Amino acid sequence: MTVDITPIDGPESSADRVPELLVEVPHGATRRAHYDALRARLVGELPPQLEHFFHVNTDEGAFELGLAVARAVIAARPDWRARVVRCTIPRTFIDTNRLADVSGGDLREGAMTPGLQPYVRHPQDRALLRALHAEYQASCDGHYAEICGAGGLALIPHTYAPRSVGIARVDDRIVEELHRVYAPDLVDSWPLRPEVDLITRAEDGTRLSADIADQVAADLRDAGLDVADGGTYFLHPSTMGAVRAAAWPGQTLCWEVRRDLLTDSWPPFAEATISAERVGRFVPALAGAAVAWLQRRS
Repeated sequence: MTVDITPIDGPESSADRVPELLVEVPHGATRRAHYDALRARLVGELPPQLEHFFHVNTDEGAFELGLAVARAVIAARPDWRARVVRCTIPRTFIDTNRLADVSGGDLREGAMTPGLQPYVRHPQDRALLRALHAEYQASCDGHYAEICGAGGLALIPHTYAPRSVGIARVDDRIVEELHRVYAPDLVDSWPLRPEVDLITRAEDGTRLSADIADQVAADLRDAGLDVADGGTYFLHPSTMGAVRAAAWPGQTLCWEVRRDLLTDSWPPFAEATISAERVGRFVPALAGAAVAWLQRRS
């Protein structure tokens, strides 16, 4: 299975109603069990301690935040429906927020991480991962066509590590490099990322995302949060976030939240515990903006 689907139906909604809200979590494989399950299916050799890369690079808290936002939207509008789509394929092996054939580049120069990771070399593993990637994208295509095709809104939550560490690229030495940059005497020297970064624009500055972004930013700032718009990333053409934004202009919104703001603690190389209280700090702004946007469209 490549995807978990959670329907959230308002108590006053009808079973044949098309959901107003789609929440897609492409980096939803955040638990160690997700990693272990797919690793057990791969036959080729992989870098030692690759699970360390999984933990430091998976979007912990993104699913919990997306689910909480969807529930809050339906609580405000019990006649609506929402659907949360969670990818269960760890990006450690293949990234479902990338085109599968993207090779990546120098991360320090704004390149993105790869689609199919370069250290996965066994032909059987590569074929399996490509098939899983295609299966997930086909599922998402259907959800977007149904919900955005009816005028709905798609939210795409991500989380990122607290600091932009000085790693050039993802390759066979990725775990060694992570141990270097997260060494206790070095980790605090890396730049701290914005608490929230809205990913709304193409590289040339053209806004592709839903116009709720300004309200989200204002409401999050009112809650005391540091919010950027494109401070860390833009909608890179190698990402499925950009593909979805182009397919459904003005109906999607991607964002990043710092993982350490959603967890009781954030150990980079181990599984974190998500705090419902901390997640809740972000929900009113995101859900309120979504409700207002959808009500204007109805």
